[in-house]
Amino acid sequence: MVWIVLVLAGLFEIVWAVGLKYTEGFTRLWPTAGTLVAMAISFGLLSHALKTLPVGTAYAIWTGIGAIGTAIVGIVLLGESASPARLLCIAMIGAGIVGLKLVSQ
Repeated sequence: MVWIVLVLAGLFEIVWAVGLKYTEGFTRLWPTAGTLVAMAISFGLLSHALKTLPVGTAYAIWTGIGAIGTAIVGIVLLGESASPARLLCIAMIGAGIVGLKLVSQ
């Protein structure tokens, strides 16, 4: 169950990371409000997961999910580069996440 909480925390990290782009420096009310809510949820879920998981593992997985998800959203929705080198780097982050999960309790 705690791993599901951690994945949800990572998914909300994607939401707030992408949301930052739409706040335009926190000058737009609704994107800012949505981003701040997503941040609060993400941090709250991460905090809950840290009650059970080692901090190094949980934090690395949380940031990895956020990094991969945000990069994918950038490619799919925002027209960012999908070069082979960039995709390889994203895949290596994913491999690191899987590796951490496999060696953790």
